[in-house]
Amino acid sequence: MYSIIDIETTGGNAPYHRITEIAVIVHDGFKVIDEFSTLINPERSIPWNITRLTGISDDMVKDAPRFCDIAKRIIEMTEGNTFVAHNVAFDYNFIRSEFGQLGYNFKRNQLCTVRLSRALIPGKTSYSLGNLCTSVGIKVNDRHRATGDAVATARLFEMLYGINKDYIESRVSPSRFAFSGLHPKLNKEKLDELPESTGVYYLHNEDGHIIYIGKSNSIRPRVMQHLDGKNSKKAAMMKRMIADVSFNLTGSELVALLLESEEIKKHQPFFNRALKRARFNYGICVKKNNEGYLCLSSEAIDVGDKDVIVTSASLKEAKALMQHVLENYRLCQKLTGLYETEGACFYHSVHQCNGACIGKELPDAYNKRVQKAIKYFGNETKQNLAIVEAGRTHGEKAVVCLEEGRYKGFGYLDEQQSISVWEELVDTINHYNDNRDTQQIIRQYLMRNKVKLIEF
Repeated sequence: MYSIIDIETTGGNAPYHRITEIAVIVHDGFKVIDEFSTLINPERSIPWNITRLTGISDDMVKDAPRFCDIAKRIIEMTEGNTFVAHNVAFDYNFIRSEFGQLGYNFKRNQLCTVRLSRALIPGKTSYSLGNLCTSVGIKVNDRHRATGDAVATARLFEMLYGINKDYIESRVSPSRFAFSGLHPKLNKEKLDELPESTGVYYLHNEDGHIIYIGKSNSIRPRVMQHLDGKNSKKAAMMKRMIADVSFNLTGSELVALLLESEEIKKHQPFFNRALKRARFNYGICVKKNNEGYLCLSSEAIDVGDKDVIVTSASLKEAKALMQHVLENYRLCQKLTGLYETEGACFYHSVHQCNGACIGKELPDAYNKRVQKAIKYFGNETKQNLAIVEAGRTHGEKAVVCLEEGRYKGFGYLDEQQSISVWEELVDTINHYNDNRDTQQIIRQYLMRNKVKLIEF
């Protein structure tokens, strides 16, 4: 049996945001067996941009049940079933987080209809729920509401089940029977006990040496992907060498990213080296054009380029960084290479660019904002800063410390413990080295996530 689930939330970060709506459809692969849906009072305000997307407002949920009020119903409708969702990690991690706050360890086998669709309906230009359903003739009613999206996912799952029932059933519990060619010393029962929580995992060979280090928001499914070993020849070779798995839970995704970076540098695992050599081949550069404007550009870079102000792992990441500063410092799309035109950029037409693209804003005024953006990239703040994240267990918080803008390390505190004296905080954390990688990780994380910051 399968429990097909969709949720709406107050945001994208499970430890900090809450569920506002849930729909559960119990399905046997051919037909619907049971259904349940409800709005949920998240016990906090719903951001305006989320309301604009989903239509769910504070007024709509003020009299709705809290998650604790419907938790038993969710357990009953998922117990013994496989948890199915479109981009399953999102829905599953939110529900696990909600149950975790109630002191209950929610654990189910999972299936992702995105991955199933890529395997069974290849070649689609987009695998988002709306676009995919449209391409296969499934009508989605009430998009971005839990019931509408859950019904669409159920119809999609039914179609996929009809295409290849055996393939889907083989994905249900991959640690037990789906994979062949595993190392004989690998303990499959131990794999079933791997946590579905955020942390850093270590893959070992038969001699106990670490051959790969990775980070995941859900360790067990990520390790299962490695044991599938179908992505490349390198992945298949690594799969055959995995004889053991260990892990460190971090709670915080930021801590996991920082710890992963530190551990890779320390252990230099064989299968991480090629990845490391490929990193930071792109970046953002600055040059002055003939009219005197400082122009930022995201492009491929060479080691030692003097014009590079920040590096990135991909061109897509560099462009995302550029888009971030463009919006925050009112820069020009044309002068940042994000909009090719002979005249004014699009942002000028919607009054988000002051007209540097057509000479309306003079270079001196424009360049001052570019310099502020460059300082942002350089993280030149001299403040002492604590980034507070979710801890490894309920009642614990993780704290990442920046001393005068440089990464100092991270540690864990009781959730009720106050953070007021910098020297005392620094004494409680584990200290790590600051480097280009850590600065990049922190900067990117703060751009993508809304976090709690404490300034000293």
